[in-house]
Amino acid sequence: MKIGFIGLGNVGGKLAGSLLRNGFDLTVRDLNQEIARPFLDNGAKWAESPKHLAETVDLIITCLPNPASSATVLEADDGVLAGISTGKIWAEMSTTDEEEVKRLGAKVKALGGEALDCPVSGGCHRAATGNISIFVGGERSSFEKILPVMKVLGRRILHTGDLGSASVLKVMTNYLATANLVTLCEALTTAKKAGMDLSTTYEAIRISSGNSFVHETESQVILNGSRDINFTMDLVLKDISLFQAIAERAGVPLEVSPLLIDIFKDGEERYGSREWSSNIVRRLEDACDTQVIASGFPAEMVDDEPEVSGTEVVARV
Repeated sequence: MKIGFIGLGNVGGKLAGSLLRNGFDLTVRDLNQEIARPFLDNGAKWAESPKHLAETVDLIITCLPNPASSATVLEADDGVLAGISTGKIWAEMSTTDEEEVKRLGAKVKALGGEALDCPVSGGCHRAATGNISIFVGGERSSFEKILPVMKVLGRRILHTGDLGSASVLKVMTNYLATANLVTLCEALTTAKKAGMDLSTTYEAIRISSGNSFVHETESQVILNGSRDINFTMDLVLKDISLFQAIAERAGVPLEVSPLLIDIFKDGEERYGSREWSSNIVRRLEDACDTQVIASGFPAEMVDDEPEVSGTEVVARV
């Protein structure tokens, strides 16, 4: 299967790297050709446009920062849709809006193609090693066609149902991670102001009912002081706002979600939209005139698990 990959940013570049590392015939495209240089040097081909890429591959993967970017890449005059024909598959690996992926997917299907939404979860460090989790929404027959590729990109792959269902679950899980991040910031700052040793505090949370994936990753870079989790405040705000929109369409009167949105809007205003998301702790550090830092923690997360072939996760019935 020939694969085209559009979007070589923090996550996309790592996913594309897994494809190249595992010997796939890969064509890449990004607004910044320089970011593609390492891929081209290692055997990938360059597409002059999204249309050109779609015309020359079997599977088109997009991994872009927001729904507007995906719409542009697909719908421009030289976009992906202009190169779609019968049998080609579009896999949207961006974190996007359920309604938007359905809208674009319908256009792909009208041209004879197949559409799937395939967002990932687990952090950039796991994307780099092919150990990230992947949700896949769309027809089961389409899912089975791309499953061998997904098993290279990720360790756990879950078919979530119809097109758009994976995007709903992705923003839901990002919402949960954000809620966890904000409460961890509050817990760590409170521990510091209460005179607790922060290394001991970290271990207490890690071995207790308060532990989580977010604690084992983001708390470490918070305590290091780098706050480098490879994810920015504007992306958090996009994701939790998408979740809020789903809840509003469904008539669910959320209480915590609007507060999280306000917290990250304030964080953006204070520190900039491209500040690392973990640095939301600075709001509390500034308010309390303290620093939530301890020695012995890494500046960035590195996945030390061996790269293994992924497996499909089957939901309980």
